[in-house]
Formats: sequence, structure tokens, C-alpha cells
Amino acid sequence: MQVADQSGLPRIGGVFSCVMPLRWGDLDALNHVNNTLYFRYAEEARIHLFAAAGIVLPSARVGVLAHASFDFLKPLLYPATVVISLVLTRLGRSSMEFEVLVECREDPGVVYAKGRNVMVGTDSATGKSLAWTPDELAGFAPCFVA
Repeated sequence: MQVADQSGLPRIGGVFSCVMPLRWGDLDALNHVNNTLYFRYAEEARIHLFAAAGIVLPSARVGVLAHASFDFLKPLLYPATVVISLVLTRLGRSSMEFEVLVECREDPGVVYAKGRNVMVGTDSATGKSLAWTPDELAGFAPCFVA
């Protein structure tokens, strides 16, 4: 079910999910996923979101990460398949804010880490924030499902 409203905007609360295999090399000396990798998983999910919205990078529009945080709730162990969910919590003129949930496909419903990302759309040439165009918003809208 898609959550785009009739205005063509992505609806707050919609979820974009990205699935990726956990790699053995992601483990640290304690044999669990190193905390820094959670940020990389969220980065990969954001790149997949842009591609799904039709914004293939590099382009005139880039997304700059303005804020990233995580609370680590349970260690991810190898082997596993990671599910990263970006829950749209705020849509600004040139920004998007997400709650980021890290889960394991083999352990459905259990959140291993929870975080927050704020991404600002910018002009790749100037680095200045750039308002989302109606076409970009329409591209993002079907990416977020209930």
C-alpha cells in the first residue's frame, strides 16, 4: 500500500526499507557488528532511497547528512540479513528527517538499533540547500509505504 497523499507528497510515517547481507568483515574483535557500520547501513539505505525516487547520484542534487545518531540496543551477529527502515518523520523545504530502525530478517520485529538522520538536499555545485522540486517529491512519495 502506498502512502502518498493526493498532493503527491510523501506522507509522514511512511517507511522505506532496504535489505542487505551482513558481511563477515563487518564484525569487530568482540565478534559482533562494529557500531560504526550501523551508520554505513543507514547511508546505503539513503542511497537506495534516492535511486528509487529517480535521483541517481551523482547529480545536480545531492543529499548531505546534517545529523546522525544511533542507540545500540542488541548486538548484530554473523550470519544475518540486515533490514534498515527509514521512517519519514519530517519533510522540510529542503530536508527530510528519518527514524532509522535496524532489524535482522531472521529475528523479525526485534529492533537492534534505533537512530535519527536528518538529510538536507543541496545543489551539488554550490553546496547550498535546495528546495525539493515537485517532481522530486512525487518521486519520493511512492517509496514510503505503510
